[in-house]
Amino acid sequence: MSEKVNIGFNRVQRFLLTIAAFVVVVAGMRASQDILIPFLLSLFIAIITMPLLNWLRSKGIPTWAAILIIILTILVAGFLIAVLVGSSLTDFSNSLPSYQNSLQNKLTDVLTFFAEKGFNIVDQTFMEFIDPGAAMRLTSKILTGMGNLLGDTFLILLVVVFMLLEAATFSHKIEKAIPSDSPEMDRLNSFLQNINRYMVIKTWTSLGTGTIVTIWLSIWRVDYALLWGLLTFLFNYIPNIGSIMAAVPPFLLALVTLGPWTALAVALGYLAVNMTIGSFLEPRLMGRGLGLSTLVVFLSLLFWGWVLGPVGMILSVPLTMTMKIALSSFDETQWLSALLDGGSSIKKS
Repeated sequence: MSEKVNIGFNRVQRFLLTIAAFVVVVAGMRASQDILIPFLLSLFIAIITMPLLNWLRSKGIPTWAAILIIILTILVAGFLIAVLVGSSLTDFSNSLPSYQNSLQNKLTDVLTFFAEKGFNIVDQTFMEFIDPGAAMRLTSKILTGMGNLLGDTFLILLVVVFMLLEAATFSHKIEKAIPSDSPEMDRLNSFLQNINRYMVIKTWTSLGTGTIVTIWLSIWRVDYALLWGLLTFLFNYIPNIGSIMAAVPPFLLALVTLGPWTALAVALGYLAVNMTIGSFLEPRLMGRGLGLSTLVVFLSLLFWGWVLGPVGMILSVPLTMTMKIALSSFDETQWLSALLDGGSSIKKS
């Protein structure tokens, strides 16, 4: 009897210790945002650029020259984005109060129209809690948070250089530490390949989605089309919810400045792009096991956004997906990975 009590007590101790360790780790992450966010972005960039590094090296280009080409490409792309999007972001932030007032007036007109027809949808008290400009403010906050990271550009690129240099010799170090025919090596290779595959595919599909959205909004003459394309690219890393979040600001802006029919065209464009790329192309490229349930996506968005701020919201799903792939690499934790799976993955397996 006492033995059973001791076993139960040990399990409780282990559970409480795990919770305490989790709280300490999260508190440490919040306290070290200034260091952790540039490091995570550096790791993110290094993983995405690894295939390009390997391709350049396969063409006979020395490692140092291949890394130099990658860094110069990142600098040129970052400079172009800063020049083209920076002024749009400043202009949008300055015009945000007038857009909010216009949205509030339109909402009031709609509610007044229904009230005149005998449909009293909401009372005045409830109206005080309705803020149609909240989505635009959140968008401005996230983009401003990403823009503030430009001050850490040197640190981020420096870490990327060292990561790519380390990655060039990482496989040789692992082979010395772990036998090539061991189960641990198979798990590690599977983990690294899945992470790399997920990041690269997600980046290319996000880039395609953002480009198409930019062209579509430019056709309909929606203001700040390039800014909304960049936002779509960033939010496309958040499956299911991200496409909705990215579509709301340009939809509201089109509604205020260009009218309901243009806003409807904007919404239909977003719907068509996300159904084609997000629901059809992307799952077929990624295959099974690389999906997350909508609830997990939403919770990870809240959690990482709370821990790391606006940048954490963008990195939330890649971070959660990394955890999921790591859990699926071990037999003991595969059940946890299954709990994070999307519904389609469960039905197909």
